[in-house]
Amino acid sequence: MAEKQPIKMMNDRVLVQVPAGEGERKSRAGLVIPATAEVSKRLVWAEVVAVGPNVRNIEARDQVLFNPEDRSEVEIRGDDFLILRERDIHAVASERIESATGLYL
Repeated sequence: MAEKQPIKMMNDRVLVQVPAGEGERKSRAGLVIPATAEVSKRLVWAEVVAVGPNVRNIEARDQVLFNPEDRSEVEIRGDDFLILRERDIHAVASERIESATGLYL
């Protein structure tokens, strides 16, 4: 069996992990919306695990908002992750961001 090796992201790539409970959602009225429900252009939040050397505005542990259609899926050591380009990320939520819109997660 091969020994586990560290992973380094390349260029402008961002490795993220979507929280396990992201599939199923509840409406404001309390109705359960299954993960298989067709929702056009619904953006998703995920936590950044690693970034490539050319990523300028995102760091590990940030929360990022992206379109789930703009991704590549990968399994690493039994866990599922997504690989995105920095340009495909619509927003970043982080404690370190000083100038903000006034909205909070």
